Amino acid sequence: MTLQQLRQIIMVADSGSINEAAKRLFITQPSLSATIKTVENETGIEIFNRSNRGIIATAEGEEFLGYARQVSEQYQLMEDKYLTGTPYKKKFGVSMQHYTFAVEAFIHLIRQYEEDNLYEFSIFEGRTIDVIENVRKQVSELGIIYENDFNENVIGKILREGDLEFIPLFSCNIYVFMAKSNPLAKKKIIKMEDLMDYPCCTFDQGERNSFYFAEEVLSTYSYRKFIKVNDRATILNLMVGLNGYTLCSGIICQELNGPEYIAIPLDTKEMMRIGYIKHKKMRLSELGKKYVEELKKYEMQEPGPISSSDRI
Repeated sequence: MTLQQLRQIIMVADSGSINEAAKRLFITQPSLSATIKTVENETGIEIFNRSNRGIIATAEGEEFLGYARQVSEQYQLMEDKYLTGTPYKKKFGVSMQHYTFAVEAFIHLIRQYEEDNLYEFSIFEGRTIDVIENVRKQVSELGIIYENDFNENVIGKILREGDLEFIPLFSCNIYVFMAKSNPLAKKKIIKMEDLMDYPCCTFDQGERNSFYFAEEVLSTYSYRKFIKVNDRATILNLMVGLNGYTLCSGIICQELNGPEYIAIPLDTKEMMRIGYIKHKKMRLSELGKKYVEELKKYEMQEPGPISSSDRI
């Protein structure tokens, strides 16, 4: 297959219509249909499902398109640099569960390129399965998630099926994240029974709302008061307005969240391993490597293990 064929197929995916794509490419519809068929025969997969409502990529097609976009973009970068002399645009994308420190690391990465007039960065905070899918489809180069003894088999299976791998960065104890106005905020350590009268706030996982996809540990615990939300700002508001809380790594970024919140150790032996996911066969880009280095700086910021004296 040729670069031209890949770009034509990408145009079909972006247009959602062979007719519209043919118009934008200034070629005939039969010619474009023939290109799709040729590539499908070469690869042995069906790239698109066709119906009266239009055209949509299959699951295999989405994966193919991820590689096709990368090839097209890399060629464009090479062409700009070596053939036309046009300065090339730096590109990097990351998806993540709702981690403030991962956002802060992203900010630190971009600050290194503030004087660069050509860059295109993307960041996506969302559900666990969406983070995985974004990396599988190569919408994002990296995905930031956590694993522990409870979810690693299920998460690991999904990653293997997508030809992805989990690279651990650091392990964390579990902390209760709440507003400093919460009546429990002065405690040195919190037990689960201390939390019974307060609402636990968690990030909704949509259709895949399995315990294994929860962003918070102890997802199978029987909470008396339980609130699902879909963004970090709402959780912060509920912490102030309802004395809500969530369970987290304990890494607090006051520059972003403000000084009104605190993380207190939870009396549990549970741990979480925070890391990044990537395609097994793909090397990290230079920007990807720099972002990982920014993430590694948070390893020493976790308040540390809970001593036996703290548990008393």
